[in-house]
Amino acid sequence: MYEMFMGAFDQPIPWSINGARGCRRFLDRVWRLQEMLDDKAKGISKDLEININSTIKKVSEDYERMKFNTAIAAMMSLVNDLYLKGSVTRDELKALLLLLSPVAPHICEEMWQTQGFGSPLYAQPWPAYDENKLVADEVEIALQINGKVRGRLMVPSTMTREEGEKTLPQNPDVVRFTEGKIIMKIIFVPGRLLNLVVK
Repeated sequence: MYEMFMGAFDQPIPWSINGARGCRRFLDRVWRLQEMLDDKAKGISKDLEININSTIKKVSEDYERMKFNTAIAAMMSLVNDLYLKGSVTRDELKALLLLLSPVAPHICEEMWQTQGFGSPLYAQPWPAYDENKLVADEVEIALQINGKVRGRLMVPSTMTREEGEKTLPQNPDVVRFTEGKIIMKIIFVPGRLLNLVVK
């Protein structure tokens, strides 16, 4: 796995024992996910749907382009997110093992059989991602008053500039900063920030 993680195949990269150890630590973390398995939880948890679907998409595309290093990096990021969540469902573990199996087949097959996921891992279909679950319904934006960050707001990810400039100044979280003041200018950058110039 380390040879695939080192970098692009067409670039000369010196061998690093520390890099090999890092891959070993990653595989140890993958193995320990079994201790975090929540057998009662079904499917993929809501807070990881976007992450898992985008990881499946990225890893699939990277494998096709033989960009193994970036595929492995995406899986490392997913494992970090699973650890942050504190638990893993059977479907989340299955998806990770299917994605990781081309570069770490032995450990993935062992985990697959240990968890009783059924027929051998190599005989499983490649996981598919859901296009509708690649983008969040809501995004967090910065709320600025006269250019200074005063808070954060959750807004629909599809909110346009016109909608934001029209509706957000009436938001209760915004009104508490603008009460008794005159709004001179409204700057809304979709998906990024709302800045109100007040006097």
